[in-house]
Amino acid sequence: MALKNGGRLTQAERAEISDKRMLGAVVKLIVDHGPAATSLKEVGLLAGYSRGLAGQRFGSKDKLFAFVLRQVGDSWLDQLKRATESQTGLKAIHHALDEHYKFCVEAPDQVRAFYTLWFESVNAGSELAAIIKNIHNRRHQDMVSWITADLEISEASKKDADTIAAQFCASIIGIVYYWLANPDATNETRDLHESLKNTMTLLIR
Repeated sequence: MALKNGGRLTQAERAEISDKRMLGAVVKLIVDHGPAATSLKEVGLLAGYSRGLAGQRFGSKDKLFAFVLRQVGDSWLDQLKRATESQTGLKAIHHALDEHYKFCVEAPDQVRAFYTLWFESVNAGSELAAIIKNIHNRRHQDMVSWITADLEISEASKKDADTIAAQFCASIIGIVYYWLANPDATNETRDLHESLKNTMTLLIR
């Protein structure tokens, strides 16, 4: 990071560094010990700050975990946008699946922490559940848009776009659950992504 003000960090630069350290710390703790055993105190210490800083910054574990969901979710959406920009139909869907597998391989701890929070918080009735719902709805709507905007896809498939999108989203969650339970099964996880491509190709005409 380039320093401004004669080598002194700006407030924005300090906040960016703090965010990266906090994210790295909470991701490691979630992956190593699970959300229940992750404490604000340990996050602050592991990030290289005081034991009270994470508590001052976030106020509660729910808000800390919401920070993780937003940070990792935004990172994924940025990667997905770049991969599917100006694309529709099966091309967009296939590229999205390639990027999802790539994200799992390149940032496994972040993805593992993200989906661990997803599965543990989906019925929590908290801020986390609302964030997860928004992310799920965005994924569903992306699929619907890719199908309905493609000129080569039949009207019959477009009428079934909501159902196809729901099956796609459910399949992604199933693949992730398999990967969480079998973290060393990268080849099998890749094959499951490829299999979902084939399923979507058969469904979308």
